[in-house]
Amino acid sequence: MDLRRVIIVGLVASVVMGMIEMLYEAVAGAGLWSPVVFIAATVLRDLQGTHPPVAFQLVPVVLGLMGHMMNSVILGLVFSALIAPRLRGVGALVVGGVVYSLVVFLVMWLVLLPLIDPVMLQLNSPFFAVAHMMWGAVLGLGLGWRSSETPTRQPAH
Repeated sequence: MDLRRVIIVGLVASVVMGMIEMLYEAVAGAGLWSPVVFIAATVLRDLQGTHPPVAFQLVPVVLGLMGHMMNSVILGLVFSALIAPRLRGVGALVVGGVVYSLVVFLVMWLVLLPLIDPVMLQLNSPFFAVAHMMWGAVLGLGLGWRSSETPTRQPAH
């Protein structure tokens, strides 16, 4: 799989997931910026005491977005290297991406977050799982999408 394509698809999937999660948290009252500020709390430990509603804070928002997008690309690379080659067709890649995203969510929610970033556990877990599923679907769709370019014809001999 083309590395550039995987990186672009990972970034696009991260934006889709991030926007869905941020909009949900805004409507639910936690604040539009809560997901990315909570991500930044992994590094900016004083943010572990943050409680919703979360206001905009430039450095945590930028750091959280960077972390989210970086993780998306890394996890997209893992999917494209280990799982995608075993799947045939766009539909299988989308389903595989959704299943992969749920595994990522469960490991993160149940194992990693309690240890390294417990403030993120304030997010709505069922909707956070749905946002991960959207990430996985976009990842699978993007990796399976066929180019609209027509193949070049070989000259007749």
